[in-house]
Amino acid sequence: MRETLSLHSMDHGYRSLVIGASGALGSAFCELLREDPRCAAVRELGRGSSPALDLEDPSSIALAAAALTAEGPYQLILHSAGLLHRSGVQPEKSLAALEAQTLQAVFQVNALGPALVLRHFLPLLHARGKMAMLSAKVGSIGDNRLGGWYAYRASKAALNMLVKTAAIELGRSRPQACLFSLHPGTVVSRLSEPFRGAALARPAHQAAVDLLSLVDRLGPAESGGFYAYDGERLPW
Repeated sequence: MRETLSLHSMDHGYRSLVIGASGALGSAFCELLREDPRCAAVRELGRGSSPALDLEDPSSIALAAAALTAEGPYQLILHSAGLLHRSGVQPEKSLAALEAQTLQAVFQVNALGPALVLRHFLPLLHARGKMAMLSAKVGSIGDNRLGGWYAYRASKAALNMLVKTAAIELGRSRPQACLFSLHPGTVVSRLSEPFRGAALARPAHQAAVDLLSLVDRLGPAESGGFYAYDGERLPW
């Protein structure tokens, strides 16, 4: 039987929001939250939702947040969208492979769009709420030993700085609210499928259980931190 969980750090009847809900991890988050008896509602956002949220269309981010203002506040907000590869976009193995168009596309989805998500959706977070943005360990400058993957690494490092900075501001106005960067590990998904580590990938359901359990354990003292799915605090 598949593992379920209940988030005991949340109030009974808490409302949750998942951005990037159609992806492997986003879908698994939504499934687990719908099964949580403490969760009263799960709002799913993505390019195909209503309202739609497209990280490559900045106006859609503001419009989606405005449309959901009356529905909030949300005690849990999860941002699980990201870009590593697609047609015309592949991780670079060398500086010679860098292209402006690829850099712009990856930064738009992994850093610029999420920056606007923070701007427009943090106001919808409950005073004791938690928001988590999915980052990646390869975005750690201190942990970078292999090089390569320039755009993806740099965009996730930028996301980490955005989260850290926003968490400081959030702490001034809502000291019991939390904001985290989380590394999910390698997950069975379209994102990981073409790469060497895919054989060791964990099912999205298990990764979602690990991440939600971690969010449940983390509190205001850890806000602004960068954590792996197993609770390890990662270097910037």
